[in-house]
Amino acid sequence: MDTQTTLTAEHTHLLAQITDRARIVLQIASQDRWPSRELTALARYLRAELIRQLTDEERLLFPAHEATPELSRLARDHARLRACVDTIAAAACGRDTRSPAQIATTVRDLLTQLHNHLATEQATLTAPGRPTISTAALGACPHRWYPLTEGPTIDLDALPAERLLDAIGDRLHRLPRGEHLDLCSRTDPGKLCDALASGDNDYGFAYLACGPDQWRVRVTRRLER
Repeated sequence: MDTQTTLTAEHTHLLAQITDRARIVLQIASQDRWPSRELTALARYLRAELIRQLTDEERLLFPAHEATPELSRLARDHARLRACVDTIAAAACGRDTRSPAQIATTVRDLLTQLHNHLATEQATLTAPGRPTISTAALGACPHRWYPLTEGPTIDLDALPAERLLDAIGDRLHRLPRGEHLDLCSRTDPGKLCDALASGDNDYGFAYLACGPDQWRVRVTRRLER
């Protein structure tokens, strides 16, 4: 089986992405400074990718297994991870009064919980001699797209053409109201913009560059629908 289609490979990628973002938060917090931008980046990744992974596993993987105490434990782990993500997201939005040291403790706790959970989940769901298939191989959105759509400028040519609408639609859904991002391409992205705007007045589109070698469209999420 291709390693990119296994649950272990999917978990490895997810954990590496979260760990990289968490280390930056911990580095800033260790200097007794509030990691505002870094914590926001971590919270957005957790909300977009970790929570989706948990939901996809419950939808695509758990029903294929007989109900057991081990499977119930995995579900409880998911609930605890969701609660920890909510805590980090609230801190990133300034909705609590945690100190840098306290948020560092919360982030380290998340990493420990996640590392232990993923190892337990792989051992529980994997049959001897037969690796468990990943959620992406069963139709879920691959996690490798997120870094390509994370910043304020997205290179459309770097994304898979057959899933471009899904990837950009997911990114626009994460875009806060009143903020914008730029879509860049070597060809006119007009058809993509039309598809994104179809039946939805939540976004505005404006061309910043019209070729011939580089096209750029700014997408702004409106403050109110």
